[in-house]
Amino acid sequence: MNQMFEIVIRSVASFGIMMVIARILGKATISQMTYHDFVAAITLGAITANLAFNVKMNGWQLLVSLFIFGSIAYLFLVLAMKNRTIRKWISGQPTIIIQEGQILENNMRKMKFTLDTLNQELREKNIFNIEEVEYAVLELNGKLSVLRKEEYLPVTRKDFKMKSKKQSFPTELIMDGELIDDNLKLSDVNKEWLLQQVKKRGLTVKDINYAVKSSNGHLFLDPYTDQIKHIIDKE
Repeated sequence: MNQMFEIVIRSVASFGIMMVIARILGKATISQMTYHDFVAAITLGAITANLAFNVKMNGWQLLVSLFIFGSIAYLFLVLAMKNRTIRKWISGQPTIIIQEGQILENNMRKMKFTLDTLNQELREKNIFNIEEVEYAVLELNGKLSVLRKEEYLPVTRKDFKMKSKKQSFPTELIMDGELIDDNLKLSDVNKEWLLQQVKKRGLTVKDINYAVKSSNGHLFLDPYTDQIKHIIDKE
């Protein structure tokens, strides 16, 4: 009976601790499940399971182990937020599967991504003809993001007022306050022009959280300082 009571207490404590750790690691970790998140989830889950029912193992030792692994996972998250190079190493990078309507077989082989899986992912997005796809990107969480060719995009009111323009893949120009020089060259964006656009807004590159040249050629800038009086953050 004492052992059963101990299991109940340990199970309740394990559940509570994992809820706290999940809250600390944040929503993004739960939803995205990158390489780092996958390893952290499996390890923390195994330790918590042992804490719940393995009465042969010392509870305090398991708690220390849980705390250490939780701290490591949180530390990696903090480092990833501050450094793009570390973030790429920890989480990996999105991989282009289809570019300008062409399937990139080498990228698919690297990601162990089969044509059957590709077609399934497209069908789940109501795309039954692969010829409709301009770009397809395998995201960090394993999900496929798709940009349709212009002639297959839904028509909006704005389309009736504007002439058709050729779409291009969105290109990240600034991330975490740093210029991405390789992308500037690939997208034929003049560095001086970009710096001028930043300056027009009374900012410097270090003030910019994210800047991207969108698929329609427009420049989107997101500074670190939000100009929103009431930010919505619903649980």
